[in-house]
Amino acid sequence: MTSSQHTPHALLHLRTAGVSLVLDARHGALPSVIHWGPALVDLDGDDLAVLADAVEPVIGSNTPETPLRLAVLPEHHAGWSGRPGVSGSFDGPGWSPRFVTTALALDGAPVDGDRTADAGTVVVDAVDDSGRLALRLEIELTPQGLVRTRAEIANRHDAPYRLDDLSLALPIPAEASELLDFTGQHNGERMPQRSTLVDGVHLRENRRGRTAADSAFLLHAGTPGFDFAGGAVWAVHTAWSGNHRHYAERVFSGEQVLGGGEVLLPGEVALAPEESYRSPWVYFAFGTGLDALAHRFHAHLRARPDAPDSRRPVTLNVWEAVYFRHDADELIALAERAADLGVERFVLDDGWFGDRRHDRAGLGDWTVSADVWPDGLHPLIDRVHALGMQFGLWFEPEMVNLDSDLARRHPEWIMAARDDLPVESRFQHVLNLGIPGAYAHVRDQMLAILDEYRIDYIKWDHNRDLIEAGDRTRGGHAAVHAQTEAFYRLLGDLRRAHPSLEVETCSSGGGRVDLGVLEHTDRIWVSDNSDPHDRQGMLQWTLQLAPPEFLGAHIASPRSHTTGRHMDLAFRGGTAVFGHFGIEWNLAEATDADLAAVRGWIDFYTAHRGLLLAGDVVRVDTPDPRIVVRGVVAPDRSRAIFSAAVLDTVHPDPPARLRLRGLDPERRYRVTPVLLGTLPSGLIAPAWWGEASDAAAHAAQEYWDHSPRVDVTFPGAAFRGQVLHTVGVASPRVHPDQVVLYRVDALD
Repeated sequence: MTSSQHTPHALLHLRTAGVSLVLDARHGALPSVIHWGPALVDLDGDDLAVLADAVEPVIGSNTPETPLRLAVLPEHHAGWSGRPGVSGSFDGPGWSPRFVTTALALDGAPVDGDRTADAGTVVVDAVDDSGRLALRLEIELTPQGLVRTRAEIANRHDAPYRLDDLSLALPIPAEASELLDFTGQHNGERMPQRSTLVDGVHLRENRRGRTAADSAFLLHAGTPGFDFAGGAVWAVHTAWSGNHRHYAERVFSGEQVLGGGEVLLPGEVALAPEESYRSPWVYFAFGTGLDALAHRFHAHLRARPDAPDSRRPVTLNVWEAVYFRHDADELIALAERAADLGVERFVLDDGWFGDRRHDRAGLGDWTVSADVWPDGLHPLIDRVHALGMQFGLWFEPEMVNLDSDLARRHPEWIMAARDDLPVESRFQHVLNLGIPGAYAHVRDQMLAILDEYRIDYIKWDHNRDLIEAGDRTRGGHAAVHAQTEAFYRLLGDLRRAHPSLEVETCSSGGGRVDLGVLEHTDRIWVSDNSDPHDRQGMLQWTLQLAPPEFLGAHIASPRSHTTGRHMDLAFRGGTAVFGHFGIEWNLAEATDADLAAVRGWIDFYTAHRGLLLAGDVVRVDTPDPRIVVRGVVAPDRSRAIFSAAVLDTVHPDPPARLRLRGLDPERRYRVTPVLLGTLPSGLIAPAWWGEASDAAAHAAQEYWDHSPRVDVTFPGAAFRGQVLHTVGVASPRVHPDQVVLYRVDALD
C-alpha cells in the first residue's frame, strides 16, 4: 500500500441490550476495543474522540515509547508482549505481520467517520505490510448483547504459508480478577472451578478432537465473589466442536484479555497461494451476575430461525431398558406402555444395525440387521406412529469398529498418524470423514435409512477422543480440523434432505456441547449419568450456555446404572422436569404405583412445559452448596416454578430460609408446594405451607416416616415478590437427595 492510498478512519459505538462496544478503527489500524461492558450514554463524535484519547496508556518504565494499542487480533508489532493473534510464517519470514485496514463496513455499508449504532456487524478488510497476507475480521454485537468475532486469513503470496494459530481476544478491566471455568469427566460433566487471574496466561486447551467433558466450556473473569445474581462478569466461549482453546491473560503492564480460537495441530493448516482459513466464532459476553450472561446465550439460541420451542415431546429412550437385546415384540410392548403414560417420542438406541450385537462390532455398517429385524424396522416404527408417538433412532456416524464390513473394505479410512492404529477406546476408531469416499459412504447409508423410514429424530453419538487423528491417505497428516468441518457438513446435508429432522448431540454423554454444534442440533444429552444427585449440578451449569429446552433430562432406573445409587422417584422426576423431559427406564419393571407416579410427572411437565422450557432461568445463590435452588420465571413475571434440592446432610438443620429471585417486587404471589406421587423423605413442612389436604399426611411429615405414597396438597401462602427475594421463607426439612418444587402464581 502506498502512502497516497486512503485508509479508513473511524470510532464506532455499538450499543444494545445493556451492552456497549466502542471500537477504535482510526489511522488504518486494526480495531482495538476502548470499552466493552455496561451500556454507555449517547456519545457523539467529539465524545468518542475524547474518550479514545483519554484511555491511551501513559508510557511506563522500560516500555516502548509508542503507547500500546491492543487490537481484537493482538499484534506483536504494536508492543503487545502477550499471545499474538496470528502465529505462522512463510518458512521463516512473515511471522509478525503488520496489518493495515483497507476497508471498513458496518452492516454492509462503508464507514469512514465516527458512528453510533445499535446491534450490528463491523467487517474489516486488511493486508499486511508486505502484501503477502489478506485479513477479514468480523466483529458483531448481537441483538442479545453478545459480542462475537472471527477472522479469515488468506495467502496472497506465491509461496505456502503455514498457519500455526489464529486467536481473537477482547480486553477486560483490572477489577475482573477472579476466574471461573469448568472441568469434568465422563458421567461428571461441567464441574466448576475458580481461581485468581495473576500475571501470565490461564490457558485451557482441548486437544481431544471434540469439545469433551473436561473442556473449559465458558471462561469467566469477574469482580471477586461474583455469583448468579451479582458482580460484573465477562466471559469467552469458542464455538468449535474440535480442538480449541480459551485463555485469560494479564501482562506485566496490567493489560488483561479474554481470548479463544481453534487449536491447530502441526502442519494442519498450510495455505497454498490464494487459499484461506477462517476461524470459528469466538463469543464474548458481559453481565451483572452469571444469570445475566446465561440469559444472553439463551436468547441467542432461542433466536435461531429453526430453534426448538417449548413444545418438546416427552421422550422415552430404550437404552437402559434393553441395551443390545433387540426384540420387536418386547420393544413394541414397551412402546405401548409408554404411549399409555403419555410419552410422545420413542427412541431406539444402539444395536439395530449390521453385526451390532455388542459394542465390539458393527459401527460403520449403517444397514438394518436382518438377524434381529427380519422385517426391517417397519413393524416397530409403524406401531410407534400408530400410537401417536414420534420415532427416533441412534447413530454414531463418525466411528468404526475393526470388526465391521467397512473397516475390512477400507482400512485406510480409519484415522491414524502412522501405519499403526492409535490406541483403541470403547473398542472403536475414528472414521476419517475428510476422505470423500468415507464421507459419501456414511451420508448415503444414513440417507437411505432416513428415506426408507419415517424418522423424526436422531440421537447422534460420538464415543471416543480423536487420538492421533491423521489422514492415512496423506501420510498421517493431522486432520482434526477437516474432520470437524466434515461433521458440520454431514449434519447440514442430512437436514437439507429432511428439514423436519431433529438431532440430539451426544458424545459419551455431554462431551460435545458448544455453540458450534448447536448451530446444527436441537438437543443436548447432558450426561450418560442420569442419577439426579449428580444431574442437579450438571443441569445447573450446562444452563450457563444453553436454555432448558435444549437439555435432555430423563427419569432413569430406580438404581442408577452409572452410580449405583437408589433414588426416590420423586427426586428423579423433580430433577428431570427442569429440562427436555424424558424417561430412560424399563417400564416393564415398574410397579403400578411407579407408573401412576410417572404419569403424574408427565402430566405436570406437559401442563407446564410452556413455562419450564420458555421462561427465564433463575439460579439462586444459597449459603450451603449442598442445596441447589433454581427456577424458571415467565417473561411477564406472572408465574414461576422453582425447585429446591437437598443433596446431602445440611448444617444448620433445618436449612436457611428459601429466597426466590426474579419476580416482580410489587406483585403478590401465591407460593404452593408441588408434591407428586410421594412426599419427600423426612419432610417436616413449615407453617406457611398451611394445613395438608389429607390427614394421613400429617404423620408422613415426621422424620422417621419413610414417605409412603400420599396424595396430598398444601395451600401455601401469598407474599410480595420483594419479600420472597429479600426476606425469604422458612425451608422445609427433608432428608438428603430430595427435592421440593414450588408453583408461584401472581394474584394481581
